[in-house]
Amino acid sequence: MTSSLHTEPRLTSLAHGGGCGCKIAPGVLRDILGKMQGVSLPAQLLVGIDTADDAAVYQLNDEQALIATTDFFMPIVDNPFDFGRIAATNAISDVYAMGGKPILALALVGMPINVLSTQTIGRILEGGQSVCQAAGIPIAGGHTIDSVEPIYGLVALGLVHPSRVKRNASARVGDLLVLGKPIGVGVMSAALKKEQLSDALYAQMLASTTQLNTPGPDLAALDGVHALTDVTGFGLAGHALEMARGSSLDVHIDWSAVPVFEGVRDLAQQGCVTGASGRNWQGYGAEVALPTGFGAVEQALLSDPQTSGGLLVSCAPDALAQVMAVFAQHGFAQACVVGHVSARQADAPMLRVV
Repeated sequence: MTSSLHTEPRLTSLAHGGGCGCKIAPGVLRDILGKMQGVSLPAQLLVGIDTADDAAVYQLNDEQALIATTDFFMPIVDNPFDFGRIAATNAISDVYAMGGKPILALALVGMPINVLSTQTIGRILEGGQSVCQAAGIPIAGGHTIDSVEPIYGLVALGLVHPSRVKRNASARVGDLLVLGKPIGVGVMSAALKKEQLSDALYAQMLASTTQLNTPGPDLAALDGVHALTDVTGFGLAGHALEMARGSSLDVHIDWSAVPVFEGVRDLAQQGCVTGASGRNWQGYGAEVALPTGFGAVEQALLSDPQTSGGLLVSCAPDALAQVMAVFAQHGFAQACVVGHVSARQADAPMLRVV
């Protein structure tokens, strides 16, 4: 590493929020997007903004539909190469979450040119490039600006057969919910910013946030998989609620079954919680029923913003073995059942934690 990198400020010190914790609060976002409803849309648009899904999907012909998505954010870590890797993994995840295979990406780069060296900026881009190579896709272009805060991400494009598009809004009564990765990335990022994250926990966070959600296409090929999404900035509760709203069903989360990264609860008890966790809860907490005695730390974890989080799968019980086999084949050893789906109960919260 060149000497110029040592004299530069920490990347996370240049950002008011990091990773998917930068997302606009869910309640505010619903107000904004609500003003876009009622516009006439082409029949080829299979997935748009109506159910807050992970990507847009446009049917090209009988065999192909184009998946289009974008994601970018401010640094969640200080190492520039790692920041690039995490941001790229997170952006590509939305293609996998729709059941598709990525085909190419465009880079979105906003950097404070007078603050960061070209070496540092170059390492961020190299990190993103390394992930795209792992995904088997090129970065075929992009756009750069001089910005106050460092911003990096991708436009990601993919292909899927129209019959295999997996929305977040097609869960069915009786489905089981499977989560592909543990939660707690937001807590770890907050600890990193406070310089309270150990090397071991940093390695744990990095391994998860740079693990591509490659099970997506294989899961989409299973008839028993009905709905699919990934858990990112709105936390497990927020993305489970999007599935519940879109499907007009109730979702139940078995909190004791939800995998949490080792050491994260201790960090949360020490105050390492992101501001986004509170904003998330303020935006949708009224729609969540919690069990008696559910503490503040557990609530913060339930709404903890995940960067490059795991896939959340809604599948028929008789497809569970196949789903778990797919996750295992792709190296997701901590995937597990975290809940189920039931018929909508009127005048009750759509998400119930037990």
